[in-house]
Amino acid sequence: MSLLEQVVEHLKTLEGKPGEFKAMVSVTVPKDHLLEAIESSKDAGFNMISDVFGLDYLSYPGHQGKRFSVAYNLYSIEANERIFIRVNLDEGETLPTITHLWSGANFMEREVYDMFGVVFDDHPDLRKLITPEDLDGHPHRKDFPLGETPTLFNDGRFLDPAAFRAGLRGDSEGLTGFVGGARKGVASQQKPEGGKA
Repeated sequence: MSLLEQVVEHLKTLEGKPGEFKAMVSVTVPKDHLLEAIESSKDAGFNMISDVFGLDYLSYPGHQGKRFSVAYNLYSIEANERIFIRVNLDEGETLPTITHLWSGANFMEREVYDMFGVVFDDHPDLRKLITPEDLDGHPHRKDFPLGETPTLFNDGRFLDPAAFRAGLRGDSEGLTGFVGGARKGVASQQKPEGGKA
């Protein structure tokens, strides 16, 4: 029996429900058994955490059940096998941190917090990782507004999407101070159509 099969059998004793998609094995465990599931999988030989990521099923066709899922991508270097341990949760539910098992989970959990709003209890430094602290909402949620909205950063910079794009296209200086072509002091390596370099 392979390491993967052994771990899946053990996770079943923790009320885990195995699944497979494109030869990738996942086991969905109840939130109450999450830490035990991850700790026992690590002890068995899944000694590397590759990723922690979230999923939002808000508008997923045919989905029934809790809105969010958080998946832990564990890998065994020795056995060359991978398992995804998943847990489902609704708005407002929290998960325990696994930073005491893998310090690298720190940034992975912060990304899930930033993008989906999932709180990890006892995390040593739970704050946004990618978006500004004062940005309302979580960009990977299905109900996050997709329209372009101006963003005010903590240091007072203001990002207006239309002005930013205009600066990148070279239509105006925009926010970048760049008006197309080579920057001051840099010679362009491309010859403009019908002209000299």
